[in-house]
Amino acid sequence: MEGPLHLPPELWVLAFSYLSTEEKHTVRSCSRHLKKLADHPALWRDYTVVLSELRRYTYGFWHTLCHRKLTRVAVRHLRRKEWRRLVKFLPSLTAIVFMDGGRQYKEKYLDNLSRFPHLRELGVRNATWDEALLGRGLTQQLGERLTHLSVCNVRLPSTVEFIVTVSELVNLRSLLFHQQGEGYGLDTVRPVPRSDFHRLLVSLKKLRHLSWGMKGEPPEPLPDDYFSPEDPNQPGPSSYGGPALSSLELVDYPETLLPENALRSLTSLRSLSVRYRYIRDGVDCRLKTWLSPLQQLESLTIIGGNSLATYTTLIPPSVTRLTLRVAITLKDMDSIAPKVPGLEHLDIEQNRSSGSLCRRIPMLFPHLRTLRIR
Repeated sequence: MEGPLHLPPELWVLAFSYLSTEEKHTVRSCSRHLKKLADHPALWRDYTVVLSELRRYTYGFWHTLCHRKLTRVAVRHLRRKEWRRLVKFLPSLTAIVFMDGGRQYKEKYLDNLSRFPHLRELGVRNATWDEALLGRGLTQQLGERLTHLSVCNVRLPSTVEFIVTVSELVNLRSLLFHQQGEGYGLDTVRPVPRSDFHRLLVSLKKLRHLSWGMKGEPPEPLPDDYFSPEDPNQPGPSSYGGPALSSLELVDYPETLLPENALRSLTSLRSLSVRYRYIRDGVDCRLKTWLSPLQQLESLTIIGGNSLATYTTLIPPSVTRLTLRVAITLKDMDSIAPKVPGLEHLDIEQNRSSGSLCRRIPMLFPHLRTLRIR
């Protein structure tokens, strides 16, 4: 054992990089030397540690996290003293996700976030706020720092007020907002009004990824220009003042919510994901017109929705990654193949035709590198 231990540390780190998390912990228990090597920061880059009840953690535990230079945590409900403890032991955090809050929270609950000088990413999951999620003071302190914000399944007192607040986070590059509901009533969700959504898009010039929950359904479809805010400096019928989005995800989308030309201004999109909530008979498939202007699209994901035959011939030839969670036949594959000659990654649902599909896929997509059949 003496010989291998004298290998250069970088070789050990390279070898350990192929181990699972459990295997790394097994190795570090063998000796002090291996423990030090297994805790090398390069092995834990981009890892997220889940914390709860911070009082039960020892100084040794915090020392290990610091030695690994972990900068991403997910926390469950923390008391005020526990927030201060987190600031004390992990002051260099860059990403914090607050999840599974078991009570109703006030505006000041997240105030300690301002004490993390390197915080860039914030996520909130499964919680209820009876006051503003982000207070004005906290928004001003984080306004130029936050680049990623994710709010999912959170009940807010006012969605519009939240959207107005988010509009002030001018350096956001990624925004995920899947709302649960407002106030204390039923889980009724109304789409964000056009004017407020336009204000958001016009303000967030650096935004590149948008994941938008569209659970609510108004009596009438949203306006044609819902995703096409006018440029206030150059008004006109074809002006666009929103960000140059490269990725758009629509979640819980009902087919009737957006019009046929809703994505006409998002020509910069390289990735589009649509997760349908349901479809209705007699409603034309919007994808037929949505895909036409997206000539730079590289990744397309469709979960549910209409029959593939309604839009397969309109998939842009630039697509190299295709995910389809819909019923698919060999005939559909024959239709798709000539439209995406450079396809490299394919992910489809398993069905009765899977055997025939597998035999045909290598011939239909000669450049395919990965195939996943669920």
